[in-house]
Amino acid sequence: MTLSRLVLTSGRRVDLGELRLTSTYGGMLDGYPCRPVNELRIKGLLRSAEHDYPTAPVYLVPPPHEYPDHYPGAFGPVEMLPAVACVGVFRSTALTPSRDPILYGSHLTIIWFQPHARVPSECDAQEGLREIAWEDLARDYEL
Repeated sequence: MTLSRLVLTSGRRVDLGELRLTSTYGGMLDGYPCRPVNELRIKGLLRSAEHDYPTAPVYLVPPPHEYPDHYPGAFGPVEMLPAVACVGVFRSTALTPSRDPILYGSHLTIIWFQPHARVPSECDAQEGLREIAWEDLARDYEL
């Protein structure tokens, strides 16, 4: 059973089988949202996804940044990412058309940021998520 199905801009249908949602800045005890903090957060998400899903490639959708009008601190200007960090495991049909569709599929772990804690669906997934170049990023696997 899938959590959601997306239709990419390429027309490929992909199924979301697992989703982790976390607060982008949850647990931040010191400092403020800025480029170095954001880079550490993104690197941590990438490391965690590669560790938790070692057989699937991992891709980061480039996140949007906001620069609120706040006084810059010691680490530079305030730079904010959307409120929710998402790690999703997506599956689809095999990339290689000659492979048996019963025995093979393709998969990709995707990291993205969004402003709300909702499961993306076919009709309301953000543009960056729907524009994934699945054929270039995903990998076939045997069921």
